Amino acid sequence: RVLIRQVPARKVAALVFSGFWSASNFSRHTDSLRAYLKSEGIESAGEAQVARYNMPLTPWFMRRNEILIEIR
Repeated sequence: RVLIRQVPARKVAALVFSGFWSASNFSRHTDSLRAYLKSEGIESAGEAQVARYNMPLTPWFMRRNEILIEIR
């Protein structure tokens, strides 16, 4: 089942990672992206989101995921 929705244009910072999605991976990579943004003086403007791009049968090492955080 696929849901397509339109979202307004925005600027986001993205961190790409591979592997399976899990709450611990999400948390770890979100913390890493937030730390980077803070070190660069970039202000975030929202909650982190995860983007997953692969079919369920894709091997873990070939999976592509992103953490997205809107920036000001």
